[in-house]
Amino acid sequence: MRMESGDDSVLRCRSALPKMPTISDLGGEGSNGEIHSNGKMEVERLISKKLQLKRKAEHLKFDLMRQFDSQVLEFMDSLIEESASLEPAPVPAVFSPPLSDKERSKLRHLQGSSQGQGKQFVFRRSLLDELFEVNHIRTIYHMFIALLILFILSTLVVDFIDEGRLVLDFDLLVYVFGQFPLVVITWICMFLSVLVVPYSLFHTWASHYHESRHGTLWSLLLGALFLLYQGLGLGFLPTFVVVKNSFPPASCFIIILEQVRLMMKAHSYIRENVPKVLALAKDKSSSSPVSPLIPQLSHYIYFLFAPTLIYRDKYPRNPIIRWSYVASKLLQVLGCLFYAYYVFVRLCIPQFRSISQQLFDLRAMVLCVFNSILPGVLVLFLAFFAFLHCWLNAFAEMLRFADRMFYKDWWNSTSFANYYRTWNVVVHDWLYYYVYCDFLWMSKKRFRAAGMLLVFTMSAVVHEYILAICFGFFYPVLFCLFMCFGMMFNFILHDRRKGPIWNVIMWTALFLGQGVIICLYSQEWYAQRYCPLQEPSFLELLKPRSWSCHLQTNPAVDS
Repeated sequence: MRMESGDDSVLRCRSALPKMPTISDLGGEGSNGEIHSNGKMEVERLISKKLQLKRKAEHLKFDLMRQFDSQVLEFMDSLIEESASLEPAPVPAVFSPPLSDKERSKLRHLQGSSQGQGKQFVFRRSLLDELFEVNHIRTIYHMFIALLILFILSTLVVDFIDEGRLVLDFDLLVYVFGQFPLVVITWICMFLSVLVVPYSLFHTWASHYHESRHGTLWSLLLGALFLLYQGLGLGFLPTFVVVKNSFPPASCFIIILEQVRLMMKAHSYIRENVPKVLALAKDKSSSSPVSPLIPQLSHYIYFLFAPTLIYRDKYPRNPIIRWSYVASKLLQVLGCLFYAYYVFVRLCIPQFRSISQQLFDLRAMVLCVFNSILPGVLVLFLAFFAFLHCWLNAFAEMLRFADRMFYKDWWNSTSFANYYRTWNVVVHDWLYYYVYCDFLWMSKKRFRAAGMLLVFTMSAVVHEYILAICFGFFYPVLFCLFMCFGMMFNFILHDRRKGPIWNVIMWTALFLGQGVIICLYSQEWYAQRYCPLQEPSFLELLKPRSWSCHLQTNPAVDS
């Protein structure tokens, strides 16, 4: 009965359905052509709508994936930082007796004064290593390689047309890396002094401070010896060797940059270990020996080679060394060196060799700055990629150093404040913890703006010192850019500035600054050689030679 009633209901529904019209009902045979054309138009319109929907879906998919990737990266970075900052959970009382108040106080002192605070080192890869796994990003790397090939071909073709033969002597590289054996000897002396003096001074001070009745005088004496070594032994003597022997630019950069690096490492070693000894000495009831607080010599040697300026007794280490990775990074450094050579040969030397003989006026200066933007930007990218990525990653791999965050995504910065923090994380960490934070600690956190000004001033002075010694003249272009425009942009383009337009403004200012640096320093370099002073006074040494040097040539000097 149920089946019959179901069939009856189905039949009633079918009979109730309206009758579909046929072609004859719509107008007979004469309307077949119109219906065919209308149907074709409807199909084409439907296909176009489907294509539009497909394109919209693809764009939506791309936007969603990009947002998802950025959110995942931010979440993983914050998760790593939070997990690294977590303190280890206390051991339950079942396995160990409870700590007394004095022991807890001592433990807090030792943890807070040494490595419980400050930078946390964790396992992480360099950002470009992760990005180069994406084919779209790696294509940009291939574009730079193609540009290098074009530079090489253009140089070979021009040399063949001018000389009638291929010129492969690389005279500019031979010049800038001159006196290399003396450079190696100077570096060995610097390294051995940093290996012996700071470690010996700290070992002597820490071994006797706990037992000495005149701990303050003992600290002042050895502290004065350390400062004397920093200023005289590591500061003055290498600079004297460089100036006395007239090192060419690249050789000079090697010594001066290593001088600054070793001074920063020696300061970090003393700064990180002295508070541990002082915290132990404050605990009068403690009978613990001081020797466990003195780092082993092997730890100090590892720190001197490690790609970081923050001392720790131990760092996260990878289990193996990928020698193929090391070889690829060193080859990339060599490639960047030849890339810079062709940038200067093709874009800089022909321009500035002639412009340095012209009258110094506003028109020539404007043209010089804008013509220098392209080589300036290429030099900026090459310096970043060669040193902060390839060189530091090569040493990190050889030392199995696992924390590879030597830089962050500075190219996405919408403020100069974020750019300064992410461009060179290695130097930024040292300035932040040992200059800014220590200044706030001494001022009891009352003068944050003064601490920021101190960081900018120290960074500007050190950068200008490096350029002045290596170029052989004083022309404070970089110092003025740091202290004037750098400070101004740091407050105008701050972290609250978001959006693509601020990233465009940041890149525009960065490009323009690179053009100014390349233009002014190149002009002064050639002016110093075209218009040498026989017996210059002190004021004449401070005055830029490019402001008054024109129509005087010295064809014997080309580089």
